[in-house]
Amino acid sequence: MTSLVFPSNLPGLTWDNKRSMEWSTLSQGSVSGAETRVALWSYPRWHWELSYELLRAGSFTELQQLVSFFNSVQGSFASWLYSDPSDNAVMGQGIGTGDGATKTFQLVRAFGGSGGFAEPIYAPNVVANVYINGVVQSSSSYSVGAWGSAAPGVVTFTTAPVAGAAITVDFSWYFPCRFEGDTLDLSEFMYQLWEAKSVKFQSIKLGA
Repeated sequence: MTSLVFPSNLPGLTWDNKRSMEWSTLSQGSVSGAETRVALWSYPRWHWELSYELLRAGSFTELQQLVSFFNSVQGSFASWLYSDPSDNAVMGQGIGTGDGATKTFQLVRAFGGSGGFAEPIYAPNVVANVYINGVVQSSSSYSVGAWGSAAPGVVTFTTAPVAGAAITVDFSWYFPCRFEGDTLDLSEFMYQLWEAKSVKFQSIKLGA
């Protein structure tokens, strides 16, 4: 596990990139054809495939940055952090309701707005504001567990929010990821001009 951040700002990234989600379901069929299904995961694993049509070597160091990053995490061995340019921040995200006793609340993000499917966030980037019933709280009144800590992505209040209080947060996050394989294919099509047609990686899961 590392806190290295993938160099997602490299130029040459094409628009022909892929993102997919994966669930795990256990299915058991009977002789009658009836099925019993059990969902094994509580939230999905994400997969990305990025394509770079231009990575300049030499003084621009774009090729070197990608290669160095891949080697520093030893291919698929170590995890790292990725900021998805289209899915990395939210405002006013509800993370729970106070009961007068609970002090800890896991960061979540609901894809598609407040009514969307919520999944836990374990690698917060910037937590800008925490609200209780719409009132911004002092940063001294809470702490947020960083990626790699004992309670990653957990907001801990010094005083438990009162019963019925809505707890919302403005924050950005990373996806903890690893490369899907131990090989990175590169092609030099002109002097010091390279391409990487398929850079595949996936999110890693904590818990169920």
